[in-house]
Amino acid sequence: MKNKKERLLAIREIIMQQKISGQDELLSLLVEKGFDLTQATLSRDLKQLQIAKVASNDGGYIYILPEMGGVGKMVNTRPVNNSMLANSGFVSLEFSRHLAVVRTRPGYASSIAYDIDVNAPHEILGTIAGDDTILIIPREEYSREQVIDALSIFIPNIRLNYK
Repeated sequence: MKNKKERLLAIREIIMQQKISGQDELLSLLVEKGFDLTQATLSRDLKQLQIAKVASNDGGYIYILPEMGGVGKMVNTRPVNNSMLANSGFVSLEFSRHLAVVRTRPGYASSIAYDIDVNAPHEILGTIAGDDTILIIPREEYSREQVIDALSIFIPNIRLNYK
């Protein structure tokens, strides 16, 4: 049985890669990937991930991730691909002993740190954010890999730029 963390990551990946117009469509895709969940669980997951439904160019609606914010129009006009991941603002992750430093594009650090703090993964004790840098303070009992797994829910491309 797949766990909640895997399910949340799968939801984010699906929404980044495809134009999803409704919960039924998303639920079907998750079931195809081997997840066993109800529509109510999916609804709670969407709320936790702060996924929004926005109007698309074809008169319908699509889901977008919070970090996509102003790029809703871009999602409507071209397929989402790996270059779209750059719009999350994430630049790199580096550890110094047990502390982690996330670099972002200018202006993105506060919103990413906010998402991490509000959703409070157990692996993360807290964050401190500037304009383009986030100090991540992990709980001591978790490894770097576990911290990266927890952060990947908020920063899907985190493994691409890990030093």
